[in-house]
Amino acid sequence: MKILSIQSSVAYGHVGNSAAVFPLQRLGHEVWPVITVHFSNHTGYGAWRGPLLAPDDVAEVIAGIEDRGVLGEADAVLSGYQGDPAVGAVVLDAVARVKAANPDAVYCCDPVMGDVGRGMFVRPGIPEFMRDQVVPAADVITPNHFELDFLAGTTTRTMAQVLDAVDAVRATGPRDVLVTSVITEDGGAGGAGGEGDSIDVVAVSDDGAWAVTTPLLPITPNGCGDVTAALYLAHLRTTGSPAQALMATTSSVFAVLERTLEAGTREIQLVAAQDEIASPPLRFEARRLR
Repeated sequence: MKILSIQSSVAYGHVGNSAAVFPLQRLGHEVWPVITVHFSNHTGYGAWRGPLLAPDDVAEVIAGIEDRGVLGEADAVLSGYQGDPAVGAVVLDAVARVKAANPDAVYCCDPVMGDVGRGMFVRPGIPEFMRDQVVPAADVITPNHFELDFLAGTTTRTMAQVLDAVDAVRATGPRDVLVTSVITEDGGAGGAGGEGDSIDVVAVSDDGAWAVTTPLLPITPNGCGDVTAALYLAHLRTTGSPAQALMATTSSVFAVLERTLEAGTREIQLVAAQDEIASPPLRFEARRLR
């Protein structure tokens, strides 16, 4: 598979394309990374250096790829954090160009906006832009629980409510939805999500809905969402099965988190966990919700 990945880049650590490209390559996929920023490190440190690329410059790189006559070879477009609607417009234009050249290509969007406990951490106007323009243009989206609630305009506390919210968002355009960091009062069919020591990841498609429950580890490093979106896109397109993609993705990401916890670092340990990325151990079973 060939993937056009339009995201940020950092020299030190792993977020954006610096988190997504290596796992995709380790799975054997060709990645065309287009960077929107090139920072020294992720902004979670509170200080960083490096340039924020102008939207026109990002568009120029994509135009150069188009000049090679290869956009039609792209099987997917992947995007994450979009700090400016102008960059978002460049992403949407790239998606349109790729799909015009290859109607079978898909767009996977990680609608990065905020999280529980932090609220919205993007610029004003970005959440509405994501909800109203970007998400409806996507085929696959990977919001966290907080972002799903915003996209659906609701607050979900049970698994049934989460599924209703996913259905509302799917009605706007995307067919495949992966919801991460799901914590509910009932814990869904597994009855574990409300206990405080576990967390659910939910996958929904035209074929049904599934959930995987994993232990809740005491770390929240930057970049895991970027890895999750990349891996789910890859496994979903490779297997054609949301349940299989869900199990493979959660198993690999959990292995990355375990390695990161063992290392005692705030940077996710992608290189150390590369074998578990290349050959997911399938430690968690997907249960069917409907």
